[in-house]
Amino acid sequence: MKKILLTPLVAFIVAAYAQKKDQPDITYDLGGKIELMNLTDAGVLLVAGSGGFAGIKPGADAPHFVFQEYGKVKEEELEFVPLSPYVIVNQGSLLSSKKTVIDVVSGKVLFATEENGWKLVAKAKVFLPQNKLVVVGNRTKAENDMLAVGIYDLATGQQEGFSSLDARAGKVRTGNSVPQAAGEPYLNKDNVLVPTTKNLVCADFKTGQIKWEADLDKVTWLVADESGTEIYGFEERANGDTRVHKISHTGEQLWKQERKIKGKVSRFEILPQGLAIVSDVDNSGKKGIAGRLAGASESKIGFLSAATGEDLWEKAPKTNGFVQHFYVMDDGILFGIYEGGINKIAFDGSVLFKKPLKTGENIHTMALTPQGLIYITDTDADIINLTTGESIWNKPIKYKKARAVASAYDKAHQRYLISTGDEVVAIDERTGDISTLAEIAFKEKEAPTSLLVRDEGLLLASSQSMMLLDFDGTEKFYTYHKSPGQGGFIKAATGVLAVASMAMSAAAAYQGGRYGTYAGSNQLNSYGEEMKAYQEGFANIASASFAEMNKRFRATAATENAQFILTDLDGGVGLVKVGKGSGKVEKEIVLRDKKPEYKVDELGGVLYYKSGNSEVLAYRLQ
Repeated sequence: MKKILLTPLVAFIVAAYAQKKDQPDITYDLGGKIELMNLTDAGVLLVAGSGGFAGIKPGADAPHFVFQEYGKVKEEELEFVPLSPYVIVNQGSLLSSKKTVIDVVSGKVLFATEENGWKLVAKAKVFLPQNKLVVVGNRTKAENDMLAVGIYDLATGQQEGFSSLDARAGKVRTGNSVPQAAGEPYLNKDNVLVPTTKNLVCADFKTGQIKWEADLDKVTWLVADESGTEIYGFEERANGDTRVHKISHTGEQLWKQERKIKGKVSRFEILPQGLAIVSDVDNSGKKGIAGRLAGASESKIGFLSAATGEDLWEKAPKTNGFVQHFYVMDDGILFGIYEGGINKIAFDGSVLFKKPLKTGENIHTMALTPQGLIYITDTDADIINLTTGESIWNKPIKYKKARAVASAYDKAHQRYLISTGDEVVAIDERTGDISTLAEIAFKEKEAPTSLLVRDEGLLLASSQSMMLLDFDGTEKFYTYHKSPGQGGFIKAATGVLAVASMAMSAAAAYQGGRYGTYAGSNQLNSYGEEMKAYQEGFANIASASFAEMNKRFRATAATENAQFILTDLDGGVGLVKVGKGSGKVEKEIVLRDKKPEYKVDELGGVLYYKSGNSEVLAYRLQ
């Protein structure tokens, strides 16, 4: 295993300064041009560029690791594994490749191709919560460049399994007869499934024994049922469609023929009643007669027999758009369409709602409440009876197309709150009575992007403004800080918003992926409930780094009681820390840059600012 050393090639110089508004708490000098500054889910700031690749923990006086083996590291060479402490560095050419897996929390290199006998790695996939790395590729010339698969324990970096996927390696043959890696590998209990250009191979990764080979040569990705005995292979075609195959745990193909699916599969659920499948058809690039014959770009929902692959529904529900929400309920499937519309279908294909529910575009929220299902779109909101699909208030609440929608549940007053950008609407959950709680007129024509219920009242916030309302809608304060020029503001705004919790939300959505359980999802969860869910996920993985991540998400966020706003200060462009309960400026940080690049670590309580080609400045936010 390579040791990561701090050498003169990348010299980090650390200097501490007195607490002043224009002086950082810590300065890190990378000694080379910085190409990338990324705050990971684990709370480690990764800095990459001509000086190499380094990690900085919140409040640390120096980087806890510096990685130099590959020289300059580009942004496109880094792969961040969501909801984990892992990052994969990818470099190489068509004939050889280097892949390194780093635990950014511990700073340890857990896997490196050149140290483990790999010449070309085609696939390197991290499996959680198993905490394993599966590598598929070609070995070095000493092993006849054979195709193989290796499994590594990411808690220790040790190899747990290895298997050759090419029994004829080293023999003279034509190029077409040599197997190559194809789709994504899949861990199934003690077995690893590897799609190749010749077949689908199943190996016992503990013994290395090939258990079976199936005559499937174009599988893109795989998933198995909970028992691991029934496996589904998805073959994504060049024309945008998908073929689905079913294989037993012994390699037998269980369907007489593959199931042809229009479009690319975006959701797949293995249920006791059958297989729920959503695919997205994109015909936007087709023109003329071909475009008309191809039909509309939209999602398609199907329900297949797990035994035969045949369609169990005589008629698929119309979507007329793309599925934005998809939930499996006890009695059927509930789905919402981005272009507008909500419907519910029983597992036998019958329509459960009296008629498809018409809604406005862009369904921001679909959440379960004691009264039924609440939905909120750009133009309307309602609570509907989940049995009939009818409004419990007789009609939906309409409002002018919102410039931005933010919503919250006020438990103490038993009401739902919706900010449409121009007003805050209150909906009594018991009666459905609607009232305008307050009118909003944020400066710079902004609309609130968040609405929070706090002890002091109702907090509305945007990039440049904050407003606190009393629970009766009267204004307690409004504070505004002018944006520092449109160009610089747009570039830097993502820095304010890209706090750890935002990154976690995006990562959670990504991890949901193409298959998983969506039933019972409640999108009105509080911030604390979201953090608790992440903690529980980390607690299930036996690793010191995951334990540290668990501890991190138990911490109180630095922005729980304050918001940071980019604005013009006396010394130049900077950030002001504004109290959410008072609206008063509690701290100023001068960045002296019209177009600052920075990251805010909400949980760690640190602002990182790239002040020059090689420097990163750190400011404590508490």
